Amino acid sequence: MKGPTVVLVHGLYHRPEHFDAVAHRLRASGLGAVAPELHRGSLAADTEAVQAAVDSLEEPPLLLGHSYGGSVITGVRGARHLVHLASFVPDAGESAAALGGASAELRDAIRPEPDGSTSLRPDRAADVLHHDCPGPLAGRAVGLLRPQASGCGRGVPAHHSWKDTPSTYVVCAQDRAVDPALQRTMGSRCTEVREWATGHSPFVGRPALLVSLLRELLVPGHRS
Repeated sequence: MKGPTVVLVHGLYHRPEHFDAVAHRLRASGLGAVAPELHRGSLAADTEAVQAAVDSLEEPPLLLGHSYGGSVITGVRGARHLVHLASFVPDAGESAAALGGASAELRDAIRPEPDGSTSLRPDRAADVLHHDCPGPLAGRAVGLLRPQASGCGRGVPAHHSWKDTPSTYVVCAQDRAVDPALQRTMGSRCTEVREWATGHSPFVGRPALLVSLLRELLVPGHRS
């Protein structure tokens, strides 16, 4: 893929399709968009999958990580800019779980599955992840959620790209899944911080807002 590209890295329980509205808008504006599939069984395996996506591009991409996806992009090398969207920014020896992990509301939405994985209860997931999103969009997003292998949130990155790569942290101030106060603490590790009055999933409810930020960071001189 030629030209400026955004690599969109989803969080636990999510799929690449959760970024469809963002990816469509990016491509319509002439930018590339890649959304790797995680759920590889461990943070190390998820990181390897995203690293392969980054390595396949002709130019260093902008790398966005949402929620647990922040732990993934922390371990990936070769990005031109990192965007942490309501996500975890681990330092040496830290995991997403050790930093604070899911909120009590999100933990209450998790249910065990017979195979040892977990899933999210649809009624509770909608309220925690998409409470500020229009009903049809929230319903589609909840329908896309999938079971999650255990242990990924306890994975510790082997590398910490935010220490040598420009980074932007987006605090979602109405988030019910990751405490906004924790987000502000993690954001202090990044180059700059933005704060939006959104819930956990602006890529569902406010895709144009997210695309505007990505274009601002990726295209010199662009500002909506």
